[in-house]
Amino acid sequence: MNLLEQLQNAGIPYTENEPMSRRTTFGIGGPALLLHPRTRTQLQTAVSLCRAAGTDPFILGRGSNLLVSDSGIARPVIQLDGDFTAISRQGNTLRCGAGASLIATCRAAAENSLSGVEWGFGIPGSLGGGVYMNAGAYGGELRDVLTEVTFLDEAGEYRTLPAAALELSYRHSIFEERPGCVIVEAVLTLTPGYPAAIRAAMEDYMSRRREKQPLEYGSAGSTFKRPVGNYASALVDQCGLKGLSVGGAEVSQKHAGFIINRGGATAADVRQLIAEVQRIGRGERRAENGLLDCQPFPEVCNLNIDAVYRRERARSHFFQALGQRDFADFTAAGVREQAAGD
Repeated sequence: MNLLEQLQNAGIPYTENEPMSRRTTFGIGGPALLLHPRTRTQLQTAVSLCRAAGTDPFILGRGSNLLVSDSGIARPVIQLDGDFTAISRQGNTLRCGAGASLIATCRAAAENSLSGVEWGFGIPGSLGGGVYMNAGAYGGELRDVLTEVTFLDEAGEYRTLPAAALELSYRHSIFEERPGCVIVEAVLTLTPGYPAAIRAAMEDYMSRRREKQPLEYGSAGSTFKRPVGNYASALVDQCGLKGLSVGGAEVSQKHAGFIINRGGATAADVRQLIAEVQRIGRGERRAENGLLDCQPFPEVCNLNIDAVYRRERARSHFFQALGQRDFADFTAAGVREQAAGD
């Protein structure tokens, strides 16, 4: 009996050849076998069946910090549904399924007059993905309010750990070193507040995002890691790279930290553009007739070398700081996973 027959017999919903472009905020990605477990029993069974078939499934949140290859994902993909999207209040805490979105979590907190996650309103990822990478914005992080996390461990058993045991730091948790685990639930301890003030803060953060971020285009959010004491977007901007493009992928002219899909971008376009920004930032370039030599990407050659070359030479920390953010690029041969597979 093959995997599909076993999934069907177990009553686990699935979709064959689901385009990942429909499941990622980038709007990019080839097909995959997508499983939709709705209960803990179904998830446990789905993971067990996949492993018995010789492959670990990839856990997909909301696809908001993810780049999937144009050829798709060879192994099964699991996206939590049903019970995993539930949110309930217990005193000053919210018990949230990992499949719930951060936006839904913020709304639930506001509806229950609880403060502490307003900064997350507008972030399109899942709560599980947020825990995985210790998501944060505007000075707030999940570790500030996270109490405990329940997950399916490598042995296929459910366990609960306190937040203090998760090694939470900037865009990092212990789950990055334990890719065989599946986060299923998180408990957040919040602070009672005034509903009007909570909603006003949420709308303020959302307004800032609309003003500064290219929300009208597909993207995976900020593309590069923030260096200590600086901002990657500022460094990219200082190199004059806004508008730099490869195919349908472009460094946003609104926010230099975003690579956007202007329409028809491929994963190959995005990866080439990331590499080009890194190459320029690291000083691996040469000038010819006052223009930047962008081979093998002739479509991005019309950059004035003065705008790119001059200021950044003095910024040696840029070379180390502008590392590619924790993207995932999936190939038919396997999967390289990075932070926040949401």
